[in-house]
Amino acid sequence: MKKFFLPLLATAFTFLSCAAPQGGAGSGAVDTKSFQQTLATPNVLLIDVRTPAEYAEGHIDGALNLDWTGGVLDQRMATLDKGKPVLLYCASGRRSAAAREAMSAAGFSDVKDLSGGITSWRNAGLPVK
Repeated sequence: MKKFFLPLLATAFTFLSCAAPQGGAGSGAVDTKSFQQTLATPNVLLIDVRTPAEYAEGHIDGALNLDWTGGVLDQRMATLDKGKPVLLYCASGRRSAAAREAMSAAGFSDVKDLSGGITSWRNAGLPVK
């Protein structure tokens, strides 16, 4: 019985620990509508994690450019207010998802990233600067 029970218990524990949510209750990828609604709330920190060249080609108004790939976000993370809601976006959603995970691990409680990135924002007909 022990030969069967212990591996089963280990498998269950591994599965449940992997399924645990990351970050705070408000963390996760959101669609364009939810992103836009959260953006309208006070004290939101909007971060574009694309490169400066991508940012210059067009960005959401009010976004702070903290390049994920270049390590700028990592360098500046300690200076950001962990209590503020954070909205992240990139071109397609991959870099912002990685940045969200890093910020959640660093103690930011409410971090959301735009599913589909600025591409989905533009496809929805929303403005860029």
